[in-house]
Amino acid sequence: MSRQRASSHVLTVRLRKPLERALREGHPWLFSEAVERHGGAPGQQVRVIDKKGRFVAAGLCESGPIGVRVFTLKDEPVARALFAARLDAALELRARIVPPETDAYRLLHGEGDRLPGAVLDRYGDAAVLKLDGEAIAAHLPTLLELLSERLPALGVRSLLLRSGRADTKQVELAFGPEPAAERLVREHGMALWVNLYEGQKTGLFLDHRESRAALRGRARGLGVLNLYGYTGGFSVAAALGGARDVTTVDLAKPALELAGRSFEANGLEAVPHRTFAADALEWLGEAKARGERWELIVADPPNFAPRKDAVEGALRAYESLHAAVFAVLAPGGHYLAASCSSHVTRADFEGTLADAARRARRVPQVLERSGAPADHPRLLGFPEGDYLKVLWARAL
Repeated sequence: MSRQRASSHVLTVRLRKPLERALREGHPWLFSEAVERHGGAPGQQVRVIDKKGRFVAAGLCESGPIGVRVFTLKDEPVARALFAARLDAALELRARIVPPETDAYRLLHGEGDRLPGAVLDRYGDAAVLKLDGEAIAAHLPTLLELLSERLPALGVRSLLLRSGRADTKQVELAFGPEPAAERLVREHGMALWVNLYEGQKTGLFLDHRESRAALRGRARGLGVLNLYGYTGGFSVAAALGGARDVTTVDLAKPALELAGRSFEANGLEAVPHRTFAADALEWLGEAKARGERWELIVADPPNFAPRKDAVEGALRAYESLHAAVFAVLAPGGHYLAASCSSHVTRADFEGTLADAARRARRVPQVLERSGAPADHPRLLGFPEGDYLKVLWARAL
């Protein structure tokens, strides 16, 4: 990832579409077709004006479909002072909202903290920074300076920088001593093993922290199945909550191995825990054929709709998954169904569950609707940022 500093020259960009209201309500993106062509380099400061030449917002040039990342509604520099203020506000918020006995959480949530493109997660005395887009990447040196001044006071000694995706993923040390790849962190007192270098996201799915805590309070005496279980956060929570037995299914064997180590770290060796490295849908079909049933099932699949044009196929995939779950869910069983796709609305996601339930002749009883916790704040004027949908239901 480039560490070259962005140009300090401020570019003026005129709106082509009437988006003044959306900007004033806090939407942090202007797509390329919404502004006049400007030729600005990624990371260059931008003043956005309306068709009459009046100032509307300030931000940074971006590459790709997003033309401008909007940072402020004030006519002010989008530079170090603003970054520092936004970072300080984010850290102050976490000091108030992070629950006790928790040292794994999100310190900075990009657009939600009005620092678009920058995500920072803490794992004990190490943190992981992930940047989305070339705009904020052009200001990486400034971000690293600000973080090096603030993180040690929180007890964070090392910062890792994660870039790329899938096969192009890279993790490098930004500052501090090289942290161990695998480490034990705590979440509401629950011990979880995490791999900061090889794991998905920045290591854990931190946005499900409160869902895991809620499951811990509801699992007593139940047989629990955790699909797409990754490193077993929901599985460990269920076992700590008194589950009768736990089954974890995920394609990644290394993740399942960490799940087993987390059971040991929590003193749960006596709780029956089966792990299967398998495709969830195929495995569910085999479980149905064996006549297996569970009283509580968790299904948190990967993003089925990474693009807007993939939504239709994603809805079919969700419905197929729900149908397969209902086939092995005991009468009156509990179902935690989740979608992490920002392109799929809550209404559409719940519609796929209703359709699958109707076909299975089950009646879903909604117990709770939730999403990401408070360390993943969302902007009311940016519904795309409210990506996580969680539905707790009982299938009658």
